[in-house]
Amino acid sequence: MKTPRTPLAAAALVLLLAACGTEGGTGSGGAATVSPDLPVAGTHWTIGAVTVDGRRSTAPDGARVDFEKNGRARGNSGCNTFGAAVAVNGDTLTVSPQEVTEIGCPPDRQRFEQELLKAFSGRLKGTIEGDRFTLDSADGKNGLELTSEPAAPLRGTTWKVDGLVSGKTAASLPAGGEGKARIVIGADGRVSGNLGCNNFSATARVDEKARTLTVDGPAATTRMMCASPQMTLETKLYELLDGPLGYRLDHRTLTLTDASGEGLTAVAAPAQ
Repeated sequence: MKTPRTPLAAAALVLLLAACGTEGGTGSGGAATVSPDLPVAGTHWTIGAVTVDGRRSTAPDGARVDFEKNGRARGNSGCNTFGAAVAVNGDTLTVSPQEVTEIGCPPDRQRFEQELLKAFSGRLKGTIEGDRFTLDSADGKNGLELTSEPAAPLRGTTWKVDGLVSGKTAASLPAGGEGKARIVIGADGRVSGNLGCNNFSATARVDEKARTLTVDGPAATTRMMCASPQMTLETKLYELLDGPLGYRLDHRTLTLTDASGEGLTAVAAPAQ
């Protein structure tokens, strides 16, 4: 035999249900509301500054971070590249650093890199306002200041060579060969730049539908002698920039590969 529910018991049940529904805030009609996740997946940002233990440091040129759609972030400190796993829950990002390359950096960039890796770690509260994105630790002592980064066009951009490709394998540049190699694809049908040691120039044709860049080489170059690592890189790039190349443009990263899968990766240099 069921016991009749008294008005007092029914009222208590209503109050209990109402209390449970307010845990995350309430919307119209008393329904529980859930804060939407910050829309960071697939976005690209320039790092303007980091703060560590209350001390703010301005970022060097080239410092950036991309939030991929697979729950990862990849970026560059202005010297080395880094990667991390990122979990988003409402306005909170939980960042778990996972890897960083080991290129030797000048002391000022090495110091900034260490501060960046410390600031971009753990639970961070994110705020997006227009093209600005800030990330702050719970105690307010650590944080990042980011600005939305526009995509770079294929033509007219100075592409700084930062890696070599062989099939599905990517590798850093030979030690001592970093920093100088760059490529500019002009609207005038020419490709020019630097091979790591000497400047070069050649005519080229771009087929945007087929995603190919055909260099009518071999390229004309200057004749300066350079150190062995620079010459090793130059020989590799000189051989590559001769004939048809497939290209892939991903926001501010350019990949060029020949039919055998040999190629290079390059990032858009900051505008001067």
